[in-house]
Amino acid sequence: RDFVDHVEAVDIVGVSISNLVAVWVYLACSFRYGSDDLDLIGMNYRKDIWIQRQQIYPVVGTKPANTPMQEALLKKCEDQGHAFTFNIDTNLPCSVGLQPAPEDVGKACGVDYEVKAYIANEADDPDEKINKKDTCRLIIRKIQFAPGTIPAGPQADISKNFMMSDKLVHLEASIEKELYFHGDPIPVKVKINNETAKVVKKIKITIDQTTEVLLYQADKYTKTVLNEEFAEEVKGESTLEKTFTVIPLLSNNKEKRGLAVDGRLKDEDTNLASTTLIRPGMDKGMQGILVAYKIKVNLLVSSGGLLGGLTASDVGVELPLVLMSPKPADCEMGDSYVMIFWHA
Repeated sequence: RDFVDHVEAVDIVGVSISNLVAVWVYLACSFRYGSDDLDLIGMNYRKDIWIQRQQIYPVVGTKPANTPMQEALLKKCEDQGHAFTFNIDTNLPCSVGLQPAPEDVGKACGVDYEVKAYIANEADDPDEKINKKDTCRLIIRKIQFAPGTIPAGPQADISKNFMMSDKLVHLEASIEKELYFHGDPIPVKVKINNETAKVVKKIKITIDQTTEVLLYQADKYTKTVLNEEFAEEVKGESTLEKTFTVIPLLSNNKEKRGLAVDGRLKDEDTNLASTTLIRPGMDKGMQGILVAYKIKVNLLVSSGGLLGGLTASDVGVELPLVLMSPKPADCEMGDSYVMIFWHA
């Protein structure tokens, strides 16, 4: 039920349906921005981003040759099987959801993909009522793995002076590579050169997730997914060079409503949403939800003495971060298949 976005193409969605009557099928990519209970009062908070329909039976026109996987599925269906495939557009978004609060019920907001097979006279006749027992649905997931080549990581630096002093505090932060996998430790290298008489009391490292919802309104917000403080003191006219390791995890952010997470199937576990990769020429508005991350390194600098805490100030830098899932060793671009059993 996972279909991989290989950047240049997306796995074909291939399905076999078992039945001997006329059947239509569609694959829809939709964005949900409201709960199920709102649908009951006539307000449908669901927008179709992309949809394809085709008639499965009776067969219309020519069909592409079945793949070996489809042939294997058709053997299970015996003589009542009918195979079909969908090609997912490469500009479509990956599956992503917005984490509900613990008290929320129903489907979460986000982007999902659904395969639906149904019996009908027409593919999409609004006046034709389709019996629920003549319909079957399956949620699938479009995912994207990290590219094979990972560039070197970013570096940022700043020099800041303070009132009544011509001396500077220099801060430099860097990470080894641009992209890290979900759950992997992220080493953040920090260099501090404190030329002043002030004292660096502690170092704070945070990782922020910025989510931009594009479809129903211009909504952009930031949530902190990691916040750690290190009691490293750098006295006046001294230096520090040290690497701090941090790991942003969804398990530490379960209570944060609206946090973007990778799409899930049923109640299985997932992780923080992967960074959205925008290819040249891609329609940004079609993505539904854009996700980005950044690391912030801040120094708390005080004057020392009894009033040092009251006169403290921050020195900080930001680093862009890409979070994604690793590509499995056996994941090659090709066909992925799902099997739906249709009961008359």
